[in-house]
Amino acid sequence: MILRERQDRIVRALRSGGAASVRDLAQVLEVSESTIRRDLDILDRNGELTRTYGGAILRPRKTIIEAGDVAQVERAFEDTTHLELKRAIAVRAAELVEDEAVVILDIGTTTPFLARELRGRPVTVITSNLAVLDELRDDTAVRLVMLGGVLRRNYRTLVGSLTELALTQVSADIVFLSCTGVRPSGHVVDDMAVEAPIKASMIDAADRVVLLASEAKFPGTGALRLCSLADVDVVITTAGANDQTLNICREAGGKVIVA
Repeated sequence: MILRERQDRIVRALRSGGAASVRDLAQVLEVSESTIRRDLDILDRNGELTRTYGGAILRPRKTIIEAGDVAQVERAFEDTTHLELKRAIAVRAAELVEDEAVVILDIGTTTPFLARELRGRPVTVITSNLAVLDELRDDTAVRLVMLGGVLRRNYRTLVGSLTELALTQVSADIVFLSCTGVRPSGHVVDDMAVEAPIKASMIDAADRVVLLASEAKFPGTGALRLCSLADVDVVITTAGANDQTLNICREAGGKVIVA
């Protein structure tokens, strides 16, 4: 499971029992104790629990909703909705992957869900996304290739010239691309200058380009152009995406899949 989902389950476990040990959490979530310790440290810094010797306890919850907390609750609900959209997209994306295929999984929050769908499959996965690594590190069926680069700890990705250089040596069947926006003009854009060149290199390294973009990405945000919908072979999106924009892909001979 991806980092945020695992941490959500830790918090839910503490809500049920009030406290939990590192060992118990590791067994329930089927990860290493060192992974749980890192999660607990992050959650403690975020104020979601209190770290204790050998485990954690849940901090007392507020009984009165203060000004601004309603908006925070609404955002949390929206985040949950977005997760469901990402899972739906990942399921449809996995259907495009044939056994023995070489697959590039982009930086982003949807590709780890796709990695989970590929578990147990005889495929090669190439990525610079550490959340994908977390999903596939123990899967002996998948051949996992990690691209080198500089670690961005807050985004859990590898970036930089080493990552781009590694991609020049890659020949893949398909790349699953993420973005931060799809403009009405059909321009696929991103808002991270350090990631845009890597995404462009991923496109160049693959025979087919599949864009993973939920309805929230239409138009989304971003000013750095990655490609056009006319250059994309398949767009996988959700029901609220702008159909007129999607027609740019269709008219160029591409396929649109609504998850």
